[in-house]
Amino acid sequence: MSFGEECERFEQNFAEYQGRKFCVFLNSGSSANLAIIQALLNLNRIKRKDVVGFSALTWSTNVMPLVQLGLNSYPVDIELNTLNVSSRTLEDALSRQPFRGFFLTNLLGFCDDIDKIEKICKEKNIILIEDNCESLGTVYKGRKLGNFGLASTFSFYVGHHMSTIEGGAVCTDDEELAVMLKLVRAHGWDRNLNDFQKEQLRKKFDTCSDFYASYIFYDLGYNFRPTEINGFIGNYQLKYIDEILKKRNSNFMKLAPILYQKAERYYPIKFDHIDFISNFAVPLICKTASIREGLIEKCKNKIEIRPVVIGSLTQQPFFRKYIHFSQDHIQNADIVHKQGLYFGNNPELTEKEIKQIIHVFTKK
Repeated sequence: MSFGEECERFEQNFAEYQGRKFCVFLNSGSSANLAIIQALLNLNRIKRKDVVGFSALTWSTNVMPLVQLGLNSYPVDIELNTLNVSSRTLEDALSRQPFRGFFLTNLLGFCDDIDKIEKICKEKNIILIEDNCESLGTVYKGRKLGNFGLASTFSFYVGHHMSTIEGGAVCTDDEELAVMLKLVRAHGWDRNLNDFQKEQLRKKFDTCSDFYASYIFYDLGYNFRPTEINGFIGNYQLKYIDEILKKRNSNFMKLAPILYQKAERYYPIKFDHIDFISNFAVPLICKTASIREGLIEKCKNKIEIRPVVIGSLTQQPFFRKYIHFSQDHIQNADIVHKQGLYFGNNPELTEKEIKQIIHVFTKK
């Protein structure tokens, strides 16, 4: 069965864990990103050709839905010491281009002054959406990341904090948005709504035929449904999520103070403003490209490394094909693109492996 009791139970359990009223479970985090933009369009909260800002250091499927759905997108640079958009870089971008929406990425368990970003967006009537796929469990000023915007997206891909093999979610406190997301998830029909919601929708559209009621398509949608297997795995993983996150946090706190002190080799990353940091990878931004090249060679057959997410999104071929934008204002994300890397923060890392990582990244 594609969607049933296990999936519904997971939605309830994950909403409770995140501290949100509603969770809509989907088949991937990328689908969650596309679904939230489609839902906002369906509700006329944003319109085609509106400008939506996004974090320049992010994953491709934050921006692809904006292009695919006819919105104009505008990258916002990050701070080198947090790898995230700050109120300063947001205000700088807004001075050049006003936004109707802002798709903020909470990158790799970190954040900057997201409370100030939230305030700016409220004052300027900007719809704030958080991509929290990489920061499940991080707490800033007593609030979990993913709870600062109108809605937030999550990924349960196999390499992330918790896994449903493939899976994603949108969390929100907005019931109208949650209902629309459920329509978007399943072709635009009402099959996964509760009886009251179905009745309201059918009255609104004068759906008087019971024969056709389950085959009425109320708005634009896709097939983004997860399966009962995904829901079952998610419910099982949630039993251990706190344990998993504590172990990742413990690993990070053993590694980061040592690695980020190597000021001659790496840009320091600030995290003492965060109550609890939860990430699945540890980033290093080298002072020069040659340092990074040396580390790439040094790590071969020892430690798996990769670019920081995908580097600056403005350097990606699809972005340059569809979006015409001057690179002058994305300087920090470009440094990360040219000089950054990260390695995995697996909850099953041993003390021996942690010592090996420290040795590789601190010894010349």
